[in-house]
Amino acid sequence: MGKITFLDHPADIYIRVESSGLLDLYATAGKALFEAMTDTSRVSGRYERSVEAEGFDMENLLYRWLEELLSIYYIENIMCGVVRVREIRVVSEDGEEKYIIQGTCLGEEFNPERHEARVEVKAVTYSLMKIIRGENGWFAEFVLDI
Repeated sequence: MGKITFLDHPADIYIRVESSGLLDLYATAGKALFEAMTDTSRVSGRYERSVEAEGFDMENLLYRWLEELLSIYYIENIMCGVVRVREIRVVSEDGEEKYIIQGTCLGEEFNPERHEARVEVKAVTYSLMKIIRGENGWFAEFVLDI
């Protein structure tokens, strides 16, 4: 798992994730989403959910990936402690590129008696979002609306 850093932001949650590989970068971003809401080390892997998203570029793919993960929490009340990415691929369809990500998350129903309630994430945003490949790997930054 890559590195998660919570950066200063006046109103929301600003996150930077770093990793040596692209698959792990997206997995770490997913973990960071749930880490903003609770201590994920206390979340068991009782339930496994498949997660898939499509985007028109890497940032849009990250946005939609995080949205899908957040939907699991809001629809099923499942807080994920482990996020894995199996594959990221780019396909050409009608002359346009489409980015596809597939993975899984492991978690359990959120229980305020067992899980620390940090903040309630309302939405993923494009604010300050970027994904960059550097000399030592990848990093991404994004903001979560709370």
